[in-house]
Amino acid sequence: MTLLLTLGGIMMFLAVALGAFGAHALKNRLTEDRQKTYQTGVQYHIAHGLGLILFGLAAAQFGSDSLIVLAGWFLFAGIVLFSGSLYALSLTGIRKLGAITPLGGVCFLAGWVIFVLSAIQS
Repeated sequence: MTLLLTLGGIMMFLAVALGAFGAHALKNRLTEDRQKTYQTGVQYHIAHGLGLILFGLAAAQFGSDSLIVLAGWFLFAGIVLFSGSLYALSLTGIRKLGAITPLGGVCFLAGWVIFVLSAIQS
């Protein structure tokens, strides 16, 4: 529980900081397409940072079984792979980085499926 809440808080701090950085420091430095890519990374980062917090609260309520923690690790991996690749892609323009993004999406999906399975078992 504590781990998921801590990771969630850290991810939310980073999401807000990166969102502000993108809105202000990168505003005139990125093309419109690259700004959209960056903002997509921020949106998914925020959503899944909140998901980590939700998983931490669920673990506190229903017990921190290994499935909830596993689900949290998948969300964390998804943030790193999905959002991280979109940040890198938008900042560098290296299109090959986009090949990493779907792996992060799969991690997000796996995390939510595992969370649902955990809820069903509780």
